[in-house]
Amino acid sequence: MNVGFVHLGCSKNLVDTEMTIGLFKNNNFNIVNNPEDADIIVINTCGFIQSAKEEAINTILEMAEYKKRRCRYLIVMGCLVERYKEELAKAIPEVDLWIKYSSYDTIWNQIESIIITKNREKTKLDFLDRIITTGQNYAYLRIAEGCSNFCTYCAIPKIRGKYISRKIEDVLEEAQKLAEEGYKELIVIAQDTGRYGIDLYGKPMLTELLHKLCKIKGIKWIRFLYTYPETIDDDLIKTVKEEEKICKYFDIPIQHISDSVLKRMNRKSKAENIKKLIENLRKEIPEAVIRTTVMVGFPGETKEDFEELYGFVEDAKFDRLGAFSYSKEENTPAERLKDQIHPSTKKSRYNKIMKLQQQIANEKQKELIGKELEVLVETKTFDNKYFVGRSYREVPEIDSLIYMPVIDKALEGKFVKVKITDAQDYDLIGKILWKK
Repeated sequence: MNVGFVHLGCSKNLVDTEMTIGLFKNNNFNIVNNPEDADIIVINTCGFIQSAKEEAINTILEMAEYKKRRCRYLIVMGCLVERYKEELAKAIPEVDLWIKYSSYDTIWNQIESIIITKNREKTKLDFLDRIITTGQNYAYLRIAEGCSNFCTYCAIPKIRGKYISRKIEDVLEEAQKLAEEGYKELIVIAQDTGRYGIDLYGKPMLTELLHKLCKIKGIKWIRFLYTYPETIDDDLIKTVKEEEKICKYFDIPIQHISDSVLKRMNRKSKAENIKKLIENLRKEIPEAVIRTTVMVGFPGETKEDFEELYGFVEDAKFDRLGAFSYSKEENTPAERLKDQIHPSTKKSRYNKIMKLQQQIANEKQKELIGKELEVLVETKTFDNKYFVGRSYREVPEIDSLIYMPVIDKALEGKFVKVKITDAQDYDLIGKILWKK
């Protein structure tokens, strides 16, 4: 039987999708990309915020249409199902199986309850058996499950449970396998990478893990994402500064800069500490790219709070910044807070922040004109006129791209030296100087 997959949500969720693909493949199912060819369609959903929930439901309804043709079984799994399985089952009867995140340990037994399989080669999701879906150059390396930060606006701990680190030897085994399979870049992920190891070893172990990953032959770049400001210490900064393989890139979701807003969010950082951290990072690693995420419209956010955030973004000049409006999520403490912000106000504040950041990003991009960067060539444009690639400054699927006129058809998957010649909005144009 043919199985097709639809992935929604974050990179942590993508790893679950990849492990599920591996599970089906190891049980002798054929994996297909076109839903028209699928006997079974599996959708892995996100249920983080309202827009993600709407996207998931629309996707389920869209895929349900294929049951009028070849598709015999529609399976929906993931975070949305964890939160709303009973309601969804009543509303969308076309789905044959709903699999909650918390029941992944029995996932194959559940699948066999609706599909008769000939063999039982594998019954568990396995990191070592996952099928990488991100191409030949990079792969995500998930080092922990869940979250224990309990930010008042966030439903992640309720969906995916408390923070549980993977054993360091298991992570290294997976990383070694990925290196042997030819992946050049590892992207270390967790809901909060800075807390890795505390639950297992009694102390943060991200720095030690990074040192060990750097010793794996074949890996060119290592980057880690989603590190909260209070977990970035001098040892981690020193490691990023001195280890050649680690990309000089910090993804630090601060969410806000007003101490009163941060306190209501149950964030552990304060404005003064955040500002000192940014200053220290730029002092110790001048070439470092700093990315952050901010939230506008949190309950009780005053005009003064927003102006403080706006002023900070203006002064800090982050290389990358993502913003989103507060989404009122069921069964979170923030849902019950007074002074909920009107949607139009949230939209206005979001637009102001993003307009400011676009100006800053354009200035940052122009500063790179004339600079030389090492770039990983990943693909070509549809017209085959330009290569498309990334330097250490760009995270795949999130940040901008670098375009280079095609000079050699055999450069995909190679590292090249590029001189930046122009900046257009968020993307860069460059000229290839030499290849490795």
